Amino acid sequence: MDDYDEFGNYIGPVSDSDQDSVEEEEVEELPELEEAPAPSPARDDHQQETQVMQLDDTPSNAVVLHEDKVYYPSASEVYGEDVETLVQEEDTQPITQPIIEPEKVRSFAIQETGLPDVRFDRSFMMNLMNFPDMVRNIAIAGHLGHGKTSLVDMLVYETHAMEIDVDHPLRYTDTHVLERQRGISIRCTPMSLVMQTTREKSYLVNLIDTPGHPNFVDEVAAALRLVDGVILVVDVVEGVMCNTEAIIRFCIRENIPMTLVVNKLDRLILELRLPPLDAYFKIRHTIEEVNSVVAAASQGDPSWRFSPEKGNVAFASTQMAYCFTLRSFAEMYAQRAPLDVDALTQRLWGDIYYNPTTRNFARKPAFPDAPRSFVHFILAPLYKLYTQVLSANTDDLKRTLHSLQIYLRPSAFQMDVRPLLRLTLNQFFGPSRGFVDMLADHLPCAASATAAKLTKSATEPQCSLVRDAARCDRDGPLLVQISKLIPTVDASGFLALGRVLSGTLGKGDSVKVLGEQFTQEDDEDMALETVQDLWIGEARYMVPADAVPAGNLVVLGGIDTSIVKSATVCAASLPPSETYTLRPIVQFTESVLKVAVEPLNPAELPRMLEGLRNINKTYPLVQTRVEESGEHTLLGTGELYLDCVLHDLRTLYSEIEIKISDPLVKFCETVVETSAVQAYAITPNQKNKLTLIAEPLEKGIAEDLEHGVIDPYLPPRQLAKLFEQRYGWDTLAARSIWAFGPSDDGPNIFVDDTLPDEVDKSQLALVREHLKQGFQWATREGPLCDEPIRNVKFRLVNAEIATEPIQRGGGQMIPTARRAAYAAFLLATPRIMEPIFAAEIQAPPEAVSAVYTLLARRRGHVVQDTPKAGTPLVTVKAFLPAMDASGFETDLRVLTQGQAFVLQTFDHWAVVPGDPTDTSIQLRPLEPAPPLGLARDFVLKMRRRKGLSDTIAVSSYLERELVVALAQAGMDIA
Repeated sequence: MDDYDEFGNYIGPVSDSDQDSVEEEEVEELPELEEAPAPSPARDDHQQETQVMQLDDTPSNAVVLHEDKVYYPSASEVYGEDVETLVQEEDTQPITQPIIEPEKVRSFAIQETGLPDVRFDRSFMMNLMNFPDMVRNIAIAGHLGHGKTSLVDMLVYETHAMEIDVDHPLRYTDTHVLERQRGISIRCTPMSLVMQTTREKSYLVNLIDTPGHPNFVDEVAAALRLVDGVILVVDVVEGVMCNTEAIIRFCIRENIPMTLVVNKLDRLILELRLPPLDAYFKIRHTIEEVNSVVAAASQGDPSWRFSPEKGNVAFASTQMAYCFTLRSFAEMYAQRAPLDVDALTQRLWGDIYYNPTTRNFARKPAFPDAPRSFVHFILAPLYKLYTQVLSANTDDLKRTLHSLQIYLRPSAFQMDVRPLLRLTLNQFFGPSRGFVDMLADHLPCAASATAAKLTKSATEPQCSLVRDAARCDRDGPLLVQISKLIPTVDASGFLALGRVLSGTLGKGDSVKVLGEQFTQEDDEDMALETVQDLWIGEARYMVPADAVPAGNLVVLGGIDTSIVKSATVCAASLPPSETYTLRPIVQFTESVLKVAVEPLNPAELPRMLEGLRNINKTYPLVQTRVEESGEHTLLGTGELYLDCVLHDLRTLYSEIEIKISDPLVKFCETVVETSAVQAYAITPNQKNKLTLIAEPLEKGIAEDLEHGVIDPYLPPRQLAKLFEQRYGWDTLAARSIWAFGPSDDGPNIFVDDTLPDEVDKSQLALVREHLKQGFQWATREGPLCDEPIRNVKFRLVNAEIATEPIQRGGGQMIPTARRAAYAAFLLATPRIMEPIFAAEIQAPPEAVSAVYTLLARRRGHVVQDTPKAGTPLVTVKAFLPAMDASGFETDLRVLTQGQAFVLQTFDHWAVVPGDPTDTSIQLRPLEPAPPLGLARDFVLKMRRRKGLSDTIAVSSYLERELVVALAQAGMDIA
């Protein structure tokens, strides 16, 4: 028992046999030491260095201290003696940066992976481009939600092999990520299709789908510069809205032909449930509503009138995929019975009645319930077809469709009502060939419209380049109009959307890119570029092209570096004497709402600045400015516009966090009286003296200048004649117009009102350009709060000019002219002007009182309150100061429980009540300013924001002798 311990373990002596077995086991466990192979001389040094290291794991009885133990090989053993190894105790990579960067896929727009199947031959489309007579460049324009994009979708379905999903609209031209999220069009998108008329004649139709929201009318203006005609889409229920009116006025002013599409006929049947006769009256009322706006804008010119019997009006339901004209419907009857299509077309509209008994038409009804021809031949069959499909009686529907020679698959009758209705109507009407007839007959071709377009947009219409380009000849001199830049799918660059007006643009051509500021005297805004890529724009995909001839739209790659907004492209070999730019795009409105932006991390300012440059290229009407205080501001047309701009700035271009200020508005400075005294200023060298007077411009001149009614580039005699006839100016004053400011088409005028017997005109002519620059500088940054001056006429009444050229240089004359203009301005009762929005509100009658209440809180007032014919809605039109318009839409929806819908757009400028220079007005913090103190309140806050002092001292711009004389006369000019 002594051989075992208390736990049962054997502790006795070890026998010889046991000792031998243990030694044998230990020997067996020891690995055999193999002789290492000799290194092969064929192996290079690199292979020897990368051999797997072997550790000597032979057991040893040597005592190794803990601190001397080696558990891992050293860095020199692993990497070699010639590799430097650094050991860091702290990670130098920030925790926000991943060790392995994920692969970023930047895609901000929908794009097809390849060229989709189409129902026409693309080579045939390329051949059609060589015949400008067969090309129609048109823009689809209209109000928000009136069906412009749906009309393009209908045409895409007709020309592309695509499956139709009725429950999910295609919205083929809404490619940007924001357009998909918000459900509205934000940018204009080109689309080129080959379509046939009822006579099976093919035309190349270059469409541009435009936004309908009033905030994005800058995109509409860019599209209209490239096209020859407009398809005006109007919702038959809503009728003419604010954006519809703006487009009509703009097209008539720019002499762009229009045709009308009365859309959403299905709403009359399915939504309003009007009987056929009432539906006819509603359609007729909508067309007459459009014609009333046209008559007012064209001063009664009958050539602009829309009338279905003329063929310039089409009827459509783009959701149900059909579109027809009176002629196309008459041809459907002509396929069943021999008749005169033209004669029937003239009898299908208006107060013309049909007698089914005698089968005759008459101007007077033969019996009390005699149907009008439009109701009998068009609306009644349409209503019956809707009724048959909606009644869900399959047998009756089959018989009806069989009588109409419409044959559907048996599975089609198992579809839901809406897809079945769309399919049936699409089969009944067929392709939209009547729509193509309307385009071909009533909108000009590219060949005939180019001359008129160049006459309107050329800065030098008489130069040989413009005269040759007016022929729209593919072999003529190259001339391309670039209207806007389109960001690429990953937002890493830009493509240029333009139109080839003359010549043929080829891939790899060397061209001159002329910016908006280019002149023959100053060619700094010109760059020589090479056209790297050419495409035909197709919304979600682009068709590559080697050359694009005159009369066609084109997308260019590789020339965007020097383009900011728009540009003119001509051949690099064009001599400088013949190089002229086309005029900048005339816009519908102007940017009046602004916000200040800055990066959340100040170190990321360069990235924000680069993003602002890209934003300036993307949006035609956006403006970026840097104030005296270093503050960066963005100006846009409205809240939604700025929201989209800031989204692109944060997400697409800078990829940083941006802080923004509360919304602000742009102000203007003006005068309401003539200068109290003649203000003069002397140059620093005491050799020159300028005397100016400021006074208000006649009503309407500033607006006409901004809207392009007055062409400031006219020859002096023609410009003088225009002012004499239109505004009643005398001949001498009209011929003495020197400049407009702050730009060449700005709302201020500089007039030479000096007398030849008092002033040396030859000496004055030598400094004319300097005085013009000083005047435009003064009108660009007014003395009240550094805002632009508006609606002011500056008259130069006296001038003393030095005889030595060095004494009358720009450094002497330009600042002096600016100071004299400031002095004359401040002595003419200055006032501040604020922008006024026109608000159009749709609301039910019970919510109208809430609209009045909310407008009264925000200094707004109603100008019109009318019911919408045929609907349970009321249209309220009001004026609202832009300063108080921020958040108005949200408040209105909350107050009316979401029943009211409002759209706002800039309308005009209005003088703010009160004197901005009145120092007696006491403004208390955190309290609203009194009505007569608003001007003072606005000016002080604006000056403080820009880092200016609160004091507006007239004496700082006047000569000391004049200050003393005015003080002695009792005038307060502090």
